[in-house]
Amino acid sequence: MTAQPMHFDGPGGNKPRRVPPMPERTPQALRLAIQEHAPHLLPDFEAHWRRAIGDAFNLTPVPAFMRLWWTQYAIARDPDLEAHLRDLEARAATAEDPAESTRMLAEYSRLRRQAAAVEPGQ
Repeated sequence: MTAQPMHFDGPGGNKPRRVPPMPERTPQALRLAIQEHAPHLLPDFEAHWRRAIGDAFNLTPVPAFMRLWWTQYAIARDPDLEAHLRDLEARAATAEDPAESTRMLAEYSRLRRQAAAVEPGQ
């Protein structure tokens, strides 16, 4: 996998950063990408797979599983984005001004939606 530029220009400014591209949109390709580039997610990914999918004959949960973990990996592959989202969440939880908390949570949601929309190869 070759590195591609990420579209997040958060608090770090405009410094050029490289992040790994998104894999094919399959559970196996996603697992391999997590294993290589975000190994801290692998135990939870595998436990969730065993719990939700396992040896099931019903594959109905697979699309929801893939949406969740696609977004998680899209965020985790960019340590700056991952740290920024954790910071937004923590600051929103402790903000005394409800409007400020709402603004931070809206930014958090926007960035997660943006991560979820990343296509394979991006």
